[in-house]
Amino acid sequence: MKFLPRVRIGFVFLTTLHVLSLGVLNAEMLLVANKGDRTISLVDPLEQKQIATIAENAITAHELIASSDGKLAFVPVYGNSGVGKPGTDGQIIRIMDLEKRSILGTIDFGKGIRPHCPLFGPKDGLLYVSTELEQSISVIDPKTFKILGKIPTGKNESHMFVISHDGHHAYTANVRSGTISVLDLDKRVLDRVVSIAPVIQRIAISKNDRFLITADQTALRLAVVDTENFNVVKSIPLPGLAYGTAFTPDGKYLVVAIPGAQKAGLVDLATMRLIKTLNLPKSPQEVLVRPDGKVAYISCDSSAVVAAIDLENFTLTKLINVGHGDDGLAWAN
Repeated sequence: MKFLPRVRIGFVFLTTLHVLSLGVLNAEMLLVANKGDRTISLVDPLEQKQIATIAENAITAHELIASSDGKLAFVPVYGNSGVGKPGTDGQIIRIMDLEKRSILGTIDFGKGIRPHCPLFGPKDGLLYVSTELEQSISVIDPKTFKILGKIPTGKNESHMFVISHDGHHAYTANVRSGTISVLDLDKRVLDRVVSIAPVIQRIAISKNDRFLITADQTALRLAVVDTENFNVVKSIPLPGLAYGTAFTPDGKYLVVAIPGAQKAGLVDLATMRLIKTLNLPKSPQEVLVRPDGKVAYISCDSSAVVAAIDLENFTLTKLINVGHGDDGLAWAN
């Protein structure tokens, strides 16, 4: 009779250890920039719910990125307006401790320049941030938090950008000039500016660095740009104006936020055709595909939710409640 309770106690103890070990192993988090609440959300991807928020104490961040070790978030404070519109001009980047859930420090540019999109160089590990009012990408040491320099884009409204997987080039989407700036990251110089459409939004780069995709804001299409000659080689028709896009890790598909039709779309890259759509809440905005390629997250700006989409079946599995004006998404390992 004494043996049975000991087995049960042992079972509970092992189960507790298993849960704790899962917690340690599953340290991933989805981060969300909430423009309206001036916070970032920390979302548990297993429970699919917000577990905490961190106040920015500033007005206000649109985008963010996590450090490679998943301990910090770098949160540029852009301002209270949309791209090219009147409003406040942010001048800082908040550095947030994700474990302590507090502000660790601040990088101050000294004047209003609307810092927006942050990305890490895949080879050099430096932090690159679009600094819109200066028509530049700023280069920052993420260990010392020092600003190392700037790379000119040659155009206004260099809002979002991508970095090639080989780390040699960056490509900015310059909104109302409808152009893409090609930057040489090794020399830190502007290589060229390429015209795409009257107005564009967002930009993504294929796994093999061969194609750039941006959303035409004057036609219902995605423009596909060849990085060898910088010609638009394909237009992908859509049911509405698109916004954010993201490639799947296997390079086979592109997930598209289509706010003009209140949908998400799936593009087959072998045929460059939209093959599936899915209804979403109002204002789908930014797309992040989880590193394992199983789930896509889409922030829904006017709905205060992030849509979690099962990519195997392209079905909506969860609407995760976050803050108002949710926009930028990042993944913390």
